[in-house]
Amino acid sequence: MRISQKIGLLICILTLSLPLNAQEKESGLDKFVEYFTFYPNKDKVAKDSTLYLSKIITAPILSYSPETSLGFGVGAKYLFKFKGSGEETRTSNMPVSLLYTLKNQFFVYSGFEIFTNQEKWVISGNIIFQNYPRLYYGIGQNSPETDEENYDNYQFLFEPILLKQAFTRYLFLGGGVRYNKIYKTKIESNKLLATNQPSGFDGSTSVGFELAALYDSRDNILNASKGWYLELTRGFYGTALGGTHQFELTRFDLRHYLKVSQKNDDVLAFQAIGHFANGDTPLSELALFGNEEIMRGYIEGRYIEENLLAAQVEYRKTFKDSRLGMVAFLGAGDVFNKSKNLSLNDIKLNYGVGLRFMLDKKEKLNIRFDFGSGSDTDGNFYVNIAEAF
Repeated sequence: MRISQKIGLLICILTLSLPLNAQEKESGLDKFVEYFTFYPNKDKVAKDSTLYLSKIITAPILSYSPETSLGFGVGAKYLFKFKGSGEETRTSNMPVSLLYTLKNQFFVYSGFEIFTNQEKWVISGNIIFQNYPRLYYGIGQNSPETDEENYDNYQFLFEPILLKQAFTRYLFLGGGVRYNKIYKTKIESNKLLATNQPSGFDGSTSVGFELAALYDSRDNILNASKGWYLELTRGFYGTALGGTHQFELTRFDLRHYLKVSQKNDDVLAFQAIGHFANGDTPLSELALFGNEEIMRGYIEGRYIEENLLAAQVEYRKTFKDSRLGMVAFLGAGDVFNKSKNLSLNDIKLNYGVGLRFMLDKKEKLNIRFDFGSGSDTDGNFYVNIAEAF
């Protein structure tokens, strides 16, 4: 359900010019953020204090990742609760971003997670329209860097999922639909893609239904300090509704967060993800190894295969009475197919450090600066908003 968000905020640059005094710096930043923040139900909250003060945080966007180079645009994050929701209901999150990069890519993106009153229902999903030229190295866990080539396409993805609370407070069961169209594909002649022509290399349409299960006991959606998160989807795709390929796709995302000590706010975070494809799977639905969320340091799609397993652990250090924080992370993973099982000898490592700056103290929304490296990469730098996981 979650898709990597290639966005960041220009605020992270502007904060560097604020006064050095901590109190002045906080005041200056709060005023700056407030300038870009709107409160759609402010008048109603003034009359009814039981309502949640919804906010729309808008800002110029600035981001950097190796896949996109420098990106800039505008974005908004809508944080709200429905009328009748109290502290037992977590804040719903609806971001919308428009981004253009120096590699001639553009993104229009919204990934949402909406809780109804008392979290009886969860509505989540993604909407993406993008033109995303990317690098291709071939399919397989040992594809050589010397085979690097560029290919270009357009993508429209629509993936809404509806889940109902079941059996216990934090468990949700349901399903949805997924439509993923890849078109206007351009590839380099006489290169690997043109020669090997993997399924869906020149475009594809995936249409199907997903079964979904979600267990989410996190105390905060944007920056958890305790709780569990397990997202499991099983998708069935065919040609009956206009799809071009028939295949099945299973994905999971497991996370756990815990406080390191009662004396501070430091957090230890764990994540494991899996992607398993079966059938006539098009290129666009294969697992992509590396991005700004997991296996940081590897260019997204540096390795591509039917299946992927990866895990990471991150230590998040928060400094008392400060917006600043730091992280250190370590991860491992690989891609593989049916004919070659995952082997410990092929496991790829990644590691790195990062700096955090808290933009919104109430929602614990951070701007992050990460540098990741690994056994098969010299490393890459990332600027983004919200935690990697």
